[in-house]
Amino acid sequence: MRLTEFWDQMNNQFGPAYAASVARDHVSSRLGGRTAEQAVEAGEPYKKIWLAICGDFDLPPRVR
Repeated sequence: MRLTEFWDQMNNQFGPAYAASVARDHVSSRLGGRTAEQAVEAGEPYKKIWLAICGDFDLPPRVR
């Protein structure tokens, strides 16, 4: 997964404004207590970050 694909998925599932808020504000235990933005900056794979968001928000398997 590329960064653009990650953001496409975020925007599709949450809408652009809420996607930015989720990435900036939601702290995930699946990401070691970091936000998605912090995980991106730390170099985590984008797919791992996306799957963490999917799990935290109970998104359906078809979008994972």
